[in-house]
Amino acid sequence: MKKLFILLIVGSVVSSLFAQTFSEEHTSRIFYQNVSVEKVYPTRRGYIIQYYRGGINDFGIISIPNEWFTDAASKAELVTLPPGKNWPTMTIFYKDGEFSHVRLYVHKNKRHQTWGNVPLPADVSKYFENIEMQFKF
Repeated sequence: MKKLFILLIVGSVVSSLFAQTFSEEHTSRIFYQNVSVEKVYPTRRGYIIQYYRGGINDFGIISIPNEWFTDAASKAELVTLPPGKNWPTMTIFYKDGEFSHVRLYVHKNKRHQTWGNVPLPADVSKYFENIEMQFKF
């Protein structure tokens, strides 16, 4: 009986060591960065996002093309939420130090003050030429 008990303990310790080694080798390091959003501008090509970089009046602008929202494993996700004070926000996910995807949390009511309008004759193509999800604070 003692041998069986000792064998079970040794077996569980050895299996946990192998499991830890296996999981460290086959997992990636995922981290995220969350930023507050000032305005979301929907356009025909996608969304232009004005976000806070750190200071009170220190804004950055990025764009998210419509193609990024197309399927379940896409690069972007739009999450509409009921009224609240904690959004709109944007969460950028990185996998092994590289951009993975972005999640945009917005008010579902498009008449909310955080939704903006781009005048129709405005050319927004410059925002969608070189899309870079790097944030410098």
